[in-house]
Amino acid sequence: MDKLRIKGNWNELKGRAKQEWSDLTDDDLLYVEGKEDELLGRIQKRTGKSKDEVRSWFDRELDRF
Repeated sequence: MDKLRIKGNWNELKGRAKQEWSDLTDDDLLYVEGKEDELLGRIQKRTGKSKDEVRSWFDRELDRF
C-alpha cells in the first residue's frame, strides 16, 4: 500500500471503497497521514475482511491509476 499514491488519490479510492463495501461510513474512511494501519483496522472491523485482504484490495485499486 503506497502511502503517497493513497494520499494523492484518496477521494477516488474512498468512493471505490464505499462501492465495494457499502457498510463503510465516512468516519470509517477517515484518512490521516501516518495512521494507515488504523484505517485498515477500521475497514477490517466493519467488513469482516482480514487486514491483508483490505490491503490487497487497495493495492489492486491503486494499480488502476
